[in-house]
Amino acid sequence: MVELLFLPSVYTECPECHGTRYQSSTLEILWRGRNIAEILALSVEDAHEFFEGEVDIMRSLTALLDVGLGYLRLGQSATELSGGEAQRVKLGSELQRAQSGDTLYVLDEPTSGLHCADTDRLVAHLQSLVDAGNTVVMVELDMRVIAQSDHVIDLGPGAGGDGGQVVAAGTPAEVAGSSTSASARYLATALEEAAAVSRVDTVVA
Repeated sequence: MVELLFLPSVYTECPECHGTRYQSSTLEILWRGRNIAEILALSVEDAHEFFEGEVDIMRSLTALLDVGLGYLRLGQSATELSGGEAQRVKLGSELQRAQSGDTLYVLDEPTSGLHCADTDRLVAHLQSLVDAGNTVVMVELDMRVIAQSDHVIDLGPGAGGDGGQVVAAGTPAEVAGSSTSASARYLATALEEAAAVSRVDTVVA
């Protein structure tokens, strides 16, 4: 790969390895029927099945699945990751560490591009960090996530040069009731939907 400023990167296949990045003698070595190039081409989700029983490897793969990165290839270049994906890779690493309870995590829209189910899974793991005594600060636009926060700071009133002012702050319920916040009605809807789901879960239980 040749990285070009202001232009898309250019990929040229190596005539020797044909893009595998390994010598033919290396590719002759198989483990569970696959060589290293084939293993690195697996997605995290497929690798989770392939490495079943390998405890240390499974721990890392499970952490990546838990933060919604099951679709990434094991050998994917870090330069191909979006900002949100790179953050979640780092978060996956943190989830494997023993928690000291004194860490501040600052995340910039970590749920960007995630399916709702993956978002819920990610939020559950962020909550586990908080439960361990850590602090998580997020820049976030997803009202479903904001509704589960302990404290919300709403900036505005507009975007760009028209923003940057604190228009509301407090618990999600307090911000949802604000008359100065453009986000209030959307946050109120998210809180109502969360309450409705909670009532259904209670009835089913």
